[in-house]
Amino acid sequence: MKKLLLAVMALLGTYTATGQKTIEGVTVEKNLTVAGQKLELNGAGLREKLWFDLYVGALYVTTKSSDGNTLVDADQAMAITLDITDEVVTQEKMKSSVEDGFGDSCTTKERKAIQSEINEFISFFSEAIVEGDHFEIAYVPGQGTLVSKNAKYIGTIKGLKFKRGLFGIWLGNDPVDEDLKEGMLNQ
Repeated sequence: MKKLLLAVMALLGTYTATGQKTIEGVTVEKNLTVAGQKLELNGAGLREKLWFDLYVGALYVTTKSSDGNTLVDADQAMAITLDITDEVVTQEKMKSSVEDGFGDSCTTKERKAIQSEINEFISFFSEAIVEGDHFEIAYVPGQGTLVSKNAKYIGTIKGLKFKRGLFGIWLGNDPVDEDLKEGMLNQ
């Protein structure tokens, strides 16, 4: 499976002279600035389910790493971007996926401790989600997790515990998509 994914990524993703990466028609920038801090692309990949290419996910960090657990636990600025590539991704499916993701990335005790933050995060998906939407989920130490959709700020959720649970959805021991995790970790 990994060889097949690498072959597909070689066909779909190319680096341009500026260091950008293109995956499934989405251009992933090599840098992102969050709260005045420049972050560097750690890696990117495609979230697939069955035969649907749901979104392109990219991870931006201050210090590159291929260790998902280290990044999940780090109290450092980082961001994940999600570019929706299929109309099958809807507001309701996103909410459900986030719920399931927290269930996989947190223990029952951890989840209970941040349940109000999870509910607040899920409320950020109050508007319709359509193909082409761009989400930015950025953690800034001392501020929290800042969320925007199509460059429009939605809200901030405080706490490193919440960030750990959220980023664990993609980078933890039981990620939403193992191939996407490998892409984000540049493995």
